[in-house]
Amino acid sequence: MKEQSNFSRRKFLTNAAAVGAIGIIGANALVSCAEKKKPVALNLPPLLDQAPDGKPLKAGVIGCGGRGSGAALDFLNAGPNLVIHSLGDVFQDRIDECRQKLKKEANHEVPDENIFIGFDAFEKVIDSGVDVVILATPPHFRPQHFEAAVQARKHVFLEKPVAVDPAGIRQVMATAKKAEASGLKIITGTQRRHQRDYIEVYKEIANGAIGDIVSANCYWNQSKLWHRNQNADWSEMEFMIRDWVNWQWLSGDHIVEQHVHNIDVINWFTGQRPAKAVGFGSRQRRITGDQYDNFSVDFVYDNGMHMHSMCRQINGCTNNVSEFVMGTKGSSNCQNTIWDASGAEIYKYPYPTDANGQPERNVTVSPYVQEHIDLVTCIRQDIPVNEAEQTAISNMVAIMGRVSAYTGKEVTWDEMMNSDLKLGPTTYVMGDVGIVNIAAIPVSGEAADTNA
Repeated sequence: MKEQSNFSRRKFLTNAAAVGAIGIIGANALVSCAEKKKPVALNLPPLLDQAPDGKPLKAGVIGCGGRGSGAALDFLNAGPNLVIHSLGDVFQDRIDECRQKLKKEANHEVPDENIFIGFDAFEKVIDSGVDVVILATPPHFRPQHFEAAVQARKHVFLEKPVAVDPAGIRQVMATAKKAEASGLKIITGTQRRHQRDYIEVYKEIANGAIGDIVSANCYWNQSKLWHRNQNADWSEMEFMIRDWVNWQWLSGDHIVEQHVHNIDVINWFTGQRPAKAVGFGSRQRRITGDQYDNFSVDFVYDNGMHMHSMCRQINGCTNNVSEFVMGTKGSSNCQNTIWDASGAEIYKYPYPTDANGQPERNVTVSPYVQEHIDLVTCIRQDIPVNEAEQTAISNMVAIMGRVSAYTGKEVTWDEMMNSDLKLGPTTYVMGDVGIVNIAAIPVSGEAADTNA
């Protein structure tokens, strides 16, 4: 990984045409329905409470931390005849914890011969006889693992974010096209698109409930997430992977790792993605890593619409995780309520009620499980579904905001799609890789590059 002491705009962008994905599939092929200016009809399987029965489906989990273990349980809870067949991770203790969780919460055991450790564990899981691959490592590794799974013709649950840099995004987009051509089913971890209250509100707005959307806001403001202190027994690589949410090359920073959810909702509801961004951010309280702990970004669309995006991870501050769209005839919080132009409520999602007749803010099925219900349903009923490209687009929007905040410069979508930025080491070894000691916190506006 190159030293990051000069956070100029030129560091992140290049005028050279991007190679790889664009060269293979053509620039026009990267334009999806998510970029059209009008909302499109839903393209999801029926929202079943349980996937239909069918022949056993064996899944392999790559990345067995908290999210991977959770996704494994969600897969098992999605319907009948579902098996977690194999597990892969770089750490034995993560494998052990995942196996214990599966045994305790689902009475499900993964045999010793299907356990794989190391940076090549993903290849062994994919080759272990599985039908479905669950990708849940730190997101830096997602493009490589996704490509390998599709190359082996496996259906995929692709946890968000799908990449941390433009090179990875283009790789995911190219792989998504290959998956589509092969008839593979791909569901991503943008669970709001599988959440019933969001879906019903989307339908109302797509049918004109608030007119044309003219502005949007989205937020992921929360308290500090977590960090790991360095351990004398850990190598540099082990420390960074165990502390992955705090390192740019592993997580993409929290605007990419978490706030992508909210950005994706706005992309979904508006039917388009921003054309440029101007943002700022800073590091106030973060303890480890090389990331910011707050961002504020003004995204601008081709039609002149603005979206304000804000995310923060600092204790003791006001929290807010939500989305909001304003239309010519009304507004909505995207999740459960629509108001007309006077502020009067005109739609409220009908949540189930408890024993006292009071509404519960829980949908019938957890959206985390619903993702896997939808994946299994599509596989068993051969319903086309491929969410990889739409998630990659939302992911790239988040990267665009991050780069603008880091540099203090306006950044455009086209510049991001042509950027050669690729984060992280070129080889993976569980040892010293020369990143921690040279990592620098981005300081916007201090670019030494006079041509930036």
